[in-house]
Amino acid sequence: MSSILKNSHGNFVSFSMVFSGLFSALIFVSANVGAVEQAPSDWPTNRPAQLQQQAVSTALLAATTTASGRVIAVGDHGVILLSDDGKKYRQAHSVPTRTMLTSVTFIDNKTGWAAGHDGVVLKTVDGGENWSLLRQQYGQEQPILSIWFADANRGLAVGLFGMALSSSDGGVTWSEIKLSSGDAADRHLYRIVTTGTGTVLIIAEAGTVFRSEDGGKHWDVIDTGEKGSLWSAVTFSDNGVSTVVAVGMRGHIIRSSDDGKSWQAVSSGTTQSLTDVIQLSDHELVAGGMGGTLLHSEDGGRHFTLRHSAGDEPITALAKIAGKGAATLIPFSLAGVVSVDGDTKAIQ
Repeated sequence: MSSILKNSHGNFVSFSMVFSGLFSALIFVSANVGAVEQAPSDWPTNRPAQLQQQAVSTALLAATTTASGRVIAVGDHGVILLSDDGKKYRQAHSVPTRTMLTSVTFIDNKTGWAAGHDGVVLKTVDGGENWSLLRQQYGQEQPILSIWFADANRGLAVGLFGMALSSSDGGVTWSEIKLSSGDAADRHLYRIVTTGTGTVLIIAEAGTVFRSEDGGKHWDVIDTGEKGSLWSAVTFSDNGVSTVVAVGMRGHIIRSSDDGKSWQAVSSGTTQSLTDVIQLSDHELVAGGMGGTLLHSEDGGRHFTLRHSAGDEPITALAKIAGKGAATLIPFSLAGVVSVDGDTKAIQ
């Protein structure tokens, strides 16, 4: 595969600058390769993920936590890791693909979806233990970078060059949708988030946010004032106000206190690109990024400080697990599960 691609403005960039802001120094995407009609039997999409002794050290690119507190992380070679305590991990029993997975979402303790390269969409109904393959596009090197479901039926998936898909049957079938026209139509789409009011936001290239108040039927294009790509966001209620904090290239952070309609820049104190952000408690946020950067905010994202670093590996995703006191932060990286403050991680 080619090691470079063009962004929507014609500039050549490495996949590590495009793929959710991250990171893949090993795998790149070509913008000019179409889908093949029939894939060879050894195509990664057609081969089940293998159980690996060092799966905990696999490049992990996305993570989530179910309502019951189970952490699910997905990544390279179709690896899906599960943990019920944030310390001991095991691989999912059955994953039908070795394709790189880039996104994961759950609507309850049992039902979830994962997505990634080759247009792959997977589904689980047993809390991540076993997965089925719902969708694949052999050789179409336009990966899904984020997947989200409102309920058991209605879902969205987005990726490079303005690719946006919708499903009304739980991910079995998908239809292409257009978010906008003009210059914003082919921007790379990195992350889907929803606010407490039901507003759907898609965090995108060139400081763009796409906003829908009707579940994705109609979209507004929001110019946040940022020029660089935004790679992740977190939504929460700040004293009853629908608030969003988004992070991206060169340490840029922006904040909205009106449900994503308008945005203000927030100083991060770093030029390291930020790849994910998570809410740990009512007013405590953590953002992670390149060089193991971890930033903390204790006032709902109005101010951030560098509290400690999680090694040198680029942080690719953040998750949390509830405890008796404060929630425990779990960072993931290209080197797998990250140890923070001496806490060790192990594979069962």
